[in-house]
Amino acid sequence: MALALPDVSHSRPFTSRLDVYKVAGKVFLIVTDDQDEQIITVKCEPEHARARVHDYASIAPGRYLDKRHWILLGPGPGITKRLVTDAVEDSYDLVVARLPQRDRPRAR
Repeated sequence: MALALPDVSHSRPFTSRLDVYKVAGKVFLIVTDDQDEQIITVKCEPEHARARVHDYASIAPGRYLDKRHWILLGPGPGITKRLVTDAVEDSYDLVVARLPQRDRPRAR
């Protein structure tokens, strides 16, 4: 799904169990490749992050990242494919919006 977004790159710079997705060199998604801990980490506006953490038991502040701007989503009640897709797309859009105009990918 993330690779379908414009100008996205994928690598494993930290460990073989973490898939990192970037746009213009900026991280917007981290996916664990671990059956015991299936989580994704995305960037999120602080007010949306607080609301999601409050509303869903399996959404928490991002681990090892700025806990105001990053959340992690794990499997659990209310976590749907649509919610995950929206979170990834919102994270991508948030990162793209903060890029200099010259570095932004073409509109999707």
